[in-house]
Amino acid sequence: MNLVHTTVLLWAWGSLQAFEIVEKENIFQRTPCPAFLMFDNAAYLADMSFELPCHCKPEEVSAVVWYYQKHLGSSHTKVLTDFDGRVLTEAAQVRVGSDMLVRFSIRMFSLLVFRAQPEDSGLYFCGTRKGDYFYAYDVDIQSSEGMVATFKDQGQEPFADDYHGSLHVFTTFWEWTPCDRCGVRGEQWRIGLCYLQSPDLSPRYRKTLPDVVSCGSQAVPRKLRAKARDHTPELLVQSCMVPCRKTTMTRDGVMAIFNYISKAGSRPWVPQVPVQFHQQRLGHGLIISCPGARPEHAVAWDKDHQYLYRTQYLKGVNRSMRVFIDHGNHLHIRFTQLDDRGIYYCWRQGVRIAGFRLGVTSRGHYKASFSDPETHAALELTLIGYLLITAVFATIHLCRCCCYLFRCCPNFSP
Repeated sequence: MNLVHTTVLLWAWGSLQAFEIVEKENIFQRTPCPAFLMFDNAAYLADMSFELPCHCKPEEVSAVVWYYQKHLGSSHTKVLTDFDGRVLTEAAQVRVGSDMLVRFSIRMFSLLVFRAQPEDSGLYFCGTRKGDYFYAYDVDIQSSEGMVATFKDQGQEPFADDYHGSLHVFTTFWEWTPCDRCGVRGEQWRIGLCYLQSPDLSPRYRKTLPDVVSCGSQAVPRKLRAKARDHTPELLVQSCMVPCRKTTMTRDGVMAIFNYISKAGSRPWVPQVPVQFHQQRLGHGLIISCPGARPEHAVAWDKDHQYLYRTQYLKGVNRSMRVFIDHGNHLHIRFTQLDDRGIYYCWRQGVRIAGFRLGVTSRGHYKASFSDPETHAALELTLIGYLLITAVFATIHLCRCCCYLFRCCPNFSP
């Protein structure tokens, strides 16, 4: 027993020593704050979520406050946290187009921004409630509206670099995504963002490469930014093929029902993934999102046994497309038809994770809402018709007045 006790004591002493070493390891002690505030440049695509770590702070500061400025030296500064650094937001509750103050979170001194939009571009400061800044970022959110897709299987090539004197505009591509499907032919892609190189950049902005920043960075002078405005983000797509990993998923409740019905002599249909049922009214639009997917994820869509490849269904491939996939990986169905009925499967990172059984009905009560695109279109058409009728009415009466004043018109009154 003495040997056992000695072994236990040595193990406990070693664990305490390891714990003591971990306690002494502090990132804020190893990273001194710069004497002159610099800005780290970072670029993202619209609708992405990103994290900005506060890499340094004094040890006596227990909570940080994040600030936002659209331009350096702006008189309008947003405070992105309460003064105790306790703001928390869940990503699942954030919708596209929400205000910035709703789409951020503070966790472990880091700022998390969900579903970033181009208007979120600007300067982010990590500091104290007194307004002392420790660390700062220059964030560039590039819009996906004019994004151009390049398909390698069709022999297409990315954009060529642009040169305007000493200004060099080019595309920097991220890593390839995993194959979006397994067991069948899939697709993978990489996002390319606009960057430029120039010796005329502001020295206050920290760069990963000499004189290289993103095109929307605050370090770029206005005259240079205008020259790089036509260089939009790119999406490079190619085919891929990977085998599926063998996974054994056992759902006790479903399998119990399955075994019970099988004993009765009938074999039921058991979905391989969770399936959500949705009833859509004929002629109305529908947008389906893949659970837990982000724009940088490899997401694919299937309808029953039909694969919806991006080479045919990506937004912008054909302007008259009624069913398409946008750059945020959402599946759009415009003006739902009866043949749209079926099961739409969603793949995320090469694994099929969910299904949506869509039913289309031509009857039923439908509660109109001002947020519906159909309601917007109806109101817009009604307003345009009203304005046209008013313009015609005013024009006729103006002509009658002119004829009456100058006596150049016959009298149409009986």
